[in-house]
Amino acid sequence: MPVAIYFHPPTLNEKQYRAVVDQLESDGAWPPAGLVHHSCFGEGDGLMVYEVWESQDVLDAFGQRLMPVLQQHQLDPGQPQVMPVVNVLP
Repeated sequence: MPVAIYFHPPTLNEKQYRAVVDQLESDGAWPPAGLVHHSCFGEGDGLMVYEVWESQDVLDAFGQRLMPVLQQHQLDPGQPQVMPVVNVLP
């Protein structure tokens, strides 16, 4: 069953976001298998991330790769919200 996750960190700007994505790309971990949709939105230091994943299992597997990268960049992901997905449009 697909799941959505919403991150609203206490602080996240575009430079920090791009540094994390760049590192994941260089590690060969971006885009990850099972990711259906990814968006980063907002402005200034208030960026947020919304993703849809094929299943909780693939989200959890990616989380194992993501969390050390966030720690390395001293980013607090806040308290992510995970919810079941009812419908996804291509």
